[in-house]
Amino acid sequence: MSDQCLRSVFITCLIPLNMVIERIEMNRKLALATMILLLSAPSVWAQSRGPDRRNSPAVQRIEPADLDFEMGIAEIPDRETFEKISYKGPEVGRDAYLADLEFVKFIIDKADPENHKVYFMNTRNHRAHPPWMRMIGINSRERGAITYLPRLTNPSGTAGLYIFDFQPSDSYGFEDIQRIQNMLIKKMPPLKGRIAFHPLRGNVDRYEQEKERYEEAKLAVHLDSELYRNIAFLPLNSATSFGRLRLMEGNERPSPQDIVIYKTLPNQMPRVAGVITEMRQTPLSHVNLRAVQDQIPNSFVKDASSQPEIESFIGQLVRYQVTPQGYRIQPATRSEVDQHLKDLRPSQKQIPARNLDVKSIQPLDQIQFNQSDSFGVKTSNLATLHRIKLREGAVPDGFGVPFYFYDEFMKHNGLYDEVDRILAMRSSETDPDQIRNELKALRSQIEQGEMPSWMLESLAETHRQFPEGSSVRCRSSTNSEDLPGFSGAGLYDSFTHKTSEGHLSKSIKQVFASLWNFRAYEERQFYRIDHKTSAMGVLLHPNFKGEQRNGVAVTDDILYETQGNYYLNTQIGEDLVTNPDQDSSPEEMLLGWNDRDGQEIIRESSDAENQQSLLSPSQLSEMREALGRIHYRFEKLYGPQDGLPFAMEVEYKITKTGELVIKQARPWVFAPEIRD
Repeated sequence: MSDQCLRSVFITCLIPLNMVIERIEMNRKLALATMILLLSAPSVWAQSRGPDRRNSPAVQRIEPADLDFEMGIAEIPDRETFEKISYKGPEVGRDAYLADLEFVKFIIDKADPENHKVYFMNTRNHRAHPPWMRMIGINSRERGAITYLPRLTNPSGTAGLYIFDFQPSDSYGFEDIQRIQNMLIKKMPPLKGRIAFHPLRGNVDRYEQEKERYEEAKLAVHLDSELYRNIAFLPLNSATSFGRLRLMEGNERPSPQDIVIYKTLPNQMPRVAGVITEMRQTPLSHVNLRAVQDQIPNSFVKDASSQPEIESFIGQLVRYQVTPQGYRIQPATRSEVDQHLKDLRPSQKQIPARNLDVKSIQPLDQIQFNQSDSFGVKTSNLATLHRIKLREGAVPDGFGVPFYFYDEFMKHNGLYDEVDRILAMRSSETDPDQIRNELKALRSQIEQGEMPSWMLESLAETHRQFPEGSSVRCRSSTNSEDLPGFSGAGLYDSFTHKTSEGHLSKSIKQVFASLWNFRAYEERQFYRIDHKTSAMGVLLHPNFKGEQRNGVAVTDDILYETQGNYYLNTQIGEDLVTNPDQDSSPEEMLLGWNDRDGQEIIRESSDAENQQSLLSPSQLSEMREALGRIHYRFEKLYGPQDGLPFAMEVEYKITKTGELVIKQARPWVFAPEIRD
């Protein structure tokens, strides 16, 4: 060693040696001898310092089997254990790609080349590998994360895919990946048939080079581009319910205590306890909007009726839970079913607001937001859209027929007496078919009823203000729908009045009659909403013909739960998103809040002829701006409580001339947070 190096070592060692001398009170001879020894053999000093703390642990190694649960475990025997040590949330440090995904981090200790050991970190408590490794006393390692993607199809063809990956810059060859996967499956048996390798940026090129080896070995690989593909599960509405699990066939009618499995999605159905469909749903269908309103679980499960965890319970009483992380079906008792149904119903009678002081038909531009108690939310919200800075013509002009007209019509024909008679029949022993028939007769009486002359003249005068020869869309607008916490979606009917049908009163009476649809009656009955105080207003505006597109948007991503996106469903022509044809599916899109965020087509429409969006770039740009303005204005008007989510559901059309028209806006009903 050179003199310069020796001086350097001497200077470096002087301070710590003096400390040693002071503490153990060594005599000068011993100290000098020690110094000479160190200077002549610097390697001895290096050994005395111990191993480099940057690369080696500071404590004695802890074996996997000796881990305290709060630190980690050696094996994950089942899904429940994975859930207990997993983390799902925003606090992921440098691993931004794991944000809001459920994952468990793992480490493979390779200190003993002949006996590699697997450690599963309790990721709920510890999310960074390096400090955890120092606490455990391990260094030689392969480290990564196992993430659960409940919506994707796994190699076995069922819902729920686990993926494993490593540090973003790491690169492993096929043989290492195969070895590590086998080790993980051995220590976590639930991974068998449900796991795939997820190459991050450091491993993508190497995977591409060895792709054929993966295919030959049938070792599944998940790429980021497949995040929205091969979906086998969708949590349309997260909730927990109890009832009898039934596979619905043909025209069978379910009861409020049935959890139903449908192979195809019905457009309408009575109240049920829960829904599972084998056909992929849209969260904006009337079936799901009703599930949200009724607080019942609803999910799409690929091949649900043949899945062992579902098929084995068909015909039995079960507890059915849907969360963003999956679904669960367990045995239940009759008392649990009865108590759950009882808990869902309000304990007190609910009286919807009904103001009969407004006695004349009003133009939309004169109706205020707070007049929903006179015209219904559908009408007052469309009127409010006229006060938002949107392109001229983006919101249809029209009129609102107030509740006063409905009330006077019912009195004029003595129909409230008939309502009283039907309501008096209601009891637990009454045959539902008898109530259904009585309501059908009541609707017929309403449609054939006589209108007072002043009402006929008022409707005729309003009709004359529409362009000559045009059809008028007559839309239901009640005081028991489109409310925060109660959407009432699909309960009532709207009609298009054609010029050949004569006086507008014909279609108005049809809308009045729909207040007494059996499904609406049953829904109000369940929620203890007073039937006689419920009232029907009518929203009038020009009917659209030959529309190119129609759709529904929500001003938040209510399905995939991404941040900074609107969720859009768009369909070609007049095939409604809310009530689609059996074999059709809409285009699903995530539209960024800002232009720079762009958009992503999650699923193409079944009727699309190419891979282009059903909406043009200019239409998407206008849509983005309109949704932002609508959300901002209505959030101010509704004033949701701090911390509670808020979004608006917006129905739109692209007219035959290619213009965007907003036809409805109502608050999205968020399901309550589910805690297992």
